[in-house]
Amino acid sequence: MANADQGMWDALRGLAASRGMSEEELQALLRESLRAGLVRMYGPTVEAEIDIDPASGRIQVVVLRTVVEEVQDPAREISLEEARWEDPEVQVGDVLEEVVGLDRFGRHAIAQARQRILQRVRELERDRIVRRFAGRIGDLLVGEVRSVEPGKIVVGVREAPEVEAIIPRRAQNPHERFRTGDPIVAALEEVDTSDARRGPKLILTRASPMFVEALFRREVPEIEQGVVRIERTVREVGVRTKIAVSSRDETIDPVGACVGVRGTRVRAVMQELGGERIDIVPWHPDPEVFAKWALAPAKVTKTIADEDRKTIVAVVSEDEYPAALGRSGQNVRLAAQLVGWEIEVVRARDWLERTAREVFPEEALAIPLDRLGLSAGTVAALRAAGYATFDDLLDLEEEDLQRVPGLGPREVEEILRVIERYTVVDEEEDEGFEEESEAFDEREPPASSRTEDGVDVGAAPPEGSAASS
Repeated sequence: MANADQGMWDALRGLAASRGMSEEELQALLRESLRAGLVRMYGPTVEAEIDIDPASGRIQVVVLRTVVEEVQDPAREISLEEARWEDPEVQVGDVLEEVVGLDRFGRHAIAQARQRILQRVRELERDRIVRRFAGRIGDLLVGEVRSVEPGKIVVGVREAPEVEAIIPRRAQNPHERFRTGDPIVAALEEVDTSDARRGPKLILTRASPMFVEALFRREVPEIEQGVVRIERTVREVGVRTKIAVSSRDETIDPVGACVGVRGTRVRAVMQELGGERIDIVPWHPDPEVFAKWALAPAKVTKTIADEDRKTIVAVVSEDEYPAALGRSGQNVRLAAQLVGWEIEVVRARDWLERTAREVFPEEALAIPLDRLGLSAGTVAALRAAGYATFDDLLDLEEEDLQRVPGLGPREVEEILRVIERYTVVDEEEDEGFEEESEAFDEREPPASSRTEDGVDVGAAPPEGSAASS
C-alpha cells in the first residue's frame, strides 16, 4: 500500500505544483477530501486522524470510535461486543483506532478526491487572482498579443501569464491593428469572475480614458506622487483627448508637469496612443472659468452661464470660431463633457446681434461712424455706401465690406477690429469675474499654445518648458 500511497501523492503533488499550489495547501485539500469520504462511509460526526508524510508519500487514515454498551452515534461509537472482535481486552470507554486503507475509499472516491482538489485549486486560483488584481483597476499591464480573435484580443500578461486576459472589441482603438506576438500595453478595466468554470478573466482596455490617465501616471512622477492630480479626462478614441489637471503645490504648474521638458512626457503618451491629439488644461471649480480653459486651443472672449439649465455660452472672435468648434464639433463636444455642462460656441458679432437690444441702449447702437475711431477715409466710404451708425455695421460680414467701394483689405480689417472691440464684454465685468476666481488661481485665463506635433496645452507655460519652445 505504501507504493500506491506514494504514487497517488506524487500525482497529486505534480498536479498541485503545476497550478502554483504549495504542499501545505495540497495536504489540507487532501485531508478535506479524505474526510469527505469518511463522512460517506461512517456518518457526519466521524472523528479521524489523517497523517500525510510528504517525504515518503505515506497516507494513513485512522478512525477513532469510543467503545460503549449501547451505540447512539455509529459514526463515533462502537459496541463493546463488536470492539472485542478486534481486541478481546477492550473496555467500555476505550477509544478504538481503526486504520482505513485507501482501497476502502474505492476508485470512485479517489477520483472524487482528485476532482475536489482540482475544484479547490480553481477556487484558490480565482481568489488569488481576484486579491492580486482587484485593487489595481486602472493600472497599466504589459504583455504580448497571444491571438487576435473575432471580437477580442487575447493578451498574455507578463506578470501573470497563467491568467486569461482579453481586450474586447468595445475596449479597442479602432485605428490600431495588432498581430500575434506584438508587445502591448493596456489598462486593467475589470476582473471578471462571472465564469466559475474557467476562472477569473482580466478585462483590459486601450479605449477608456483610464488608459490615458494610466499612461500619464507612468510618465509624470508628480502624478504618481500625488502632487499633480488628474481631475477629469474625456476622449474620442484615436482622435482626441482632453485632460484637466490641478496641483496641490502652487509652485508646480500641473500643465507644464504633464507636458515635460520639450514635450517629452506628453509625446511619450501620444506615441502609445498612435498620435492621438491631447489637450491638457488646468482644472477650475467654477464652470465658467473651466469652460474657457476647456475650449483650448481656442481663446474664449467671454462665457455666460445659465446655472438652472447647466448651459454655458462661449463667445469667441471670428478667427477663433473654427478652433473652438473643432473638426465636426469635436472640440466643443469634448469640452462640454469635460466641464459637465452643455456649451454653445457663438461668434462675438452673432452674440451681440442676438442680445444687442438687451445689452446696449438704443443710443449706444446709434453711435455715428465718426465716433467709432475709424479713419476719415473709411467713414467716408461707409457713408457713401449708405452706412451711418454702429448698428448698420452689425449685420455685415467680411465679404460684404470687401464689396464696398473705397474699402481695401486694410480698411476692412480696421472695421472688423472696431466691431470686435464693441462686442467684447466690458472690462469692469471681466475684472470682477477674474478677482472672484483669484483665490483659486492667480493666473489670467490661460492662452492656449499649440505645438506643431498636435499637442494643445491650455495654459501659458513657464519659461523653459516644452510649450514655450
